[in-house]
Amino acid sequence: MRSNSPAQTQAIGRQLAEKLQAGDVLLMLGDLGAGKSELTRGIAKGLGVTATVASPSFTILNVYDEGRVPLYHFDWYRLSDVEELYEMGMDEYLGGDGVAVVEWPTQCPEAIPESYLEVKIAPLSDTEREITLTPCGEFRRIDLEANDE
Repeated sequence: MRSNSPAQTQAIGRQLAEKLQAGDVLLMLGDLGAGKSELTRGIAKGLGVTATVASPSFTILNVYDEGRVPLYHFDWYRLSDVEELYEMGMDEYLGGDGVAVVEWPTQCPEAIPESYLEVKIAPLSDTEREITLTPCGEFRRIDLEANDE
């Protein structure tokens, strides 16, 4: 599906959130500035999070537990090894009682679960993005309707 603006990317995230459930893991793939955090902000709003959602670049994990299910927003960009994730109790968050969104999952491929939704965001221009959802492992297929916002 295509997005023509940050607002539309957030709208797609809100629509995606309606189909998410506890235990879901989303791996966000895309270059710096592709819109991963923008899509995550939309997911957060769709789950009922009212707090400001910032990229967890320096904290590795931000937890938002005010929505219909908790949102665990990971950024693995600055990880040096998988042990950092296990020390912080990552296994409680991935596949746990909430939705886990992981930015930069390729930094720690050994921590990627068997079942997840791959969310690829590819810039087509300064404002236009192609967003592709690919279920991996036992993850169910999620179809979103065309969005004209």
